[in-house]
Amino acid sequence: MERSNHTATKFILVGFTRDPTMQLVLFAVFLGVYSLTVVGNTSLVVLICKDSRLHTPMYFFIGNLSFLDFWYSTVYTPKILMTCISEDKSISFAGCVCQFFFSAGLAYSECYLLAAMAYDRYMAISKPLLYSQAMSVKLCASLVVSSYLGGFINSSIITKRTFALNFCSGNVIDDFFCDLLPLVKLACGKKDGYQTVLYFLLASNVITPTVLILASYLFIIATILRIRSTQGRLKAFSTCSSHLISVTLYYGSILYIYSRPQSSYSLDRDKIVSTFYTVVFPMLNPMIYSLRNKDVKEALDKLIK
Repeated sequence: MERSNHTATKFILVGFTRDPTMQLVLFAVFLGVYSLTVVGNTSLVVLICKDSRLHTPMYFFIGNLSFLDFWYSTVYTPKILMTCISEDKSISFAGCVCQFFFSAGLAYSECYLLAAMAYDRYMAISKPLLYSQAMSVKLCASLVVSSYLGGFINSSIITKRTFALNFCSGNVIDDFFCDLLPLVKLACGKKDGYQTVLYFLLASNVITPTVLILASYLFIIATILRIRSTQGRLKAFSTCSSHLISVTLYYGSILYIYSRPQSSYSLDRDKIVSTFYTVVFPMLNPMIYSLRNKDVKEALDKLIK
């Protein structure tokens, strides 16, 4: 990747605060969250792999989501922890590029994966007798692979365009990681073409999966309304409630950050929101998909015994 003439050799991550006491408090908080994230997602993947009752399309997607969330959190949290306890707040240019590339690739992949999971829930509710044949192993694997390919291809595009900008407004990133908006604030010169690419990627990686998810849930709602018994309706809705919670939390925070006009950006406020979908959300997913799930609880009891 070709650097511009004004690109710094390293960036300085401001983080959340310069207060040493608060930095230690944040270190303890992020360490606790990351530990729960690693244990929760790893445990869920192990349960799905070991228990034959969980060898279904739904749990195949949940296992891949947990695997993705583990790496997604790992892209950010170790560097956040180092920034909290070290006086050196810098990150090299190459390190910033790598963090940006993998964070964007994993974030975009999760958008596509959540859309694939919505389609899986639609097939499970609308065609329960043909579900196993319709959601074959080949189709499920193809959807997961396509999610990763689409995510990282688009990540390559935005990474190349971002780090080709002239960072002539300094090298201090007012954030805790190499994120898109703080980097753009450091750039100068013509950014109209870059803004066009950004809107295209937002449409293809966020808006399009959102539309697919909404369409899937419209069909799901229509199918549920045709079920005569109240118990049957509740049972059908419960199979997709966890996924609906994940989609609402994840897409809500991403759309809040990246779909607003530049005039409404507030880095201090956006740090809190971006912390949620980069650090907190990967910890919540295993809880969302396991605490209310009878099959996962039974598999965990069996593994413990």
